[in-house]
Amino acid sequence: MVVLNKIYTRTGDDGTTALGSGERRPKYDLRVSAYGTVDETNAAIGVVRLHLADNPALDRMLGLIQNDLFDLGADLAVPQREGKAERLRMLVSQVERLERDIDTLNAELAPLTSFVLPGGTPAAAYLHLARTICRRAERIMVELAARPDEPVSEAGIQYMNRLSDFLFVASRFQNDKGAGDVLWVPGQNR
Repeated sequence: MVVLNKIYTRTGDDGTTALGSGERRPKYDLRVSAYGTVDETNAAIGVVRLHLADNPALDRMLGLIQNDLFDLGADLAVPQREGKAERLRMLVSQVERLERDIDTLNAELAPLTSFVLPGGTPAAAYLHLARTICRRAERIMVELAARPDEPVSEAGIQYMNRLSDFLFVASRFQNDKGAGDVLWVPGQNR
């Protein structure tokens, strides 16, 4: 259980922040950017959920995802090191659940005949926004993982890759199962 008695500590006033391991890093550090952008993805999903009164099944899926994103933030905040006690890590089972949810939603969608522009219902538009933030988080995580001595969970990277797919499929599902999608018309405005 996490207990937060005091919200401000003043320890970050010098431009650093503490990882979950206690190590201090600059606030612009790539690892901090990674878990910060995962948190941003989570916040965008919270906005989506405000628009899902008509879709409790999707709301439930997104609630599970929000919890997973906190798990991922914890995973990123404590770099895995040799000889150190294991902390909370992302699991392949979380990726597999996302894949099942993608398949469930996608089974009801008509095949795409064009690229989809972000839009449609408010929930679908916000799902697209969450998807783009998710992709940014994934790019940052991959860049971090490419650095020596900066371990990133393989399951965490897979999760973010699948999550962007989930958010795309969910946006189509929320757009009247694809019937309300806004399709790209190449060269329409020439």
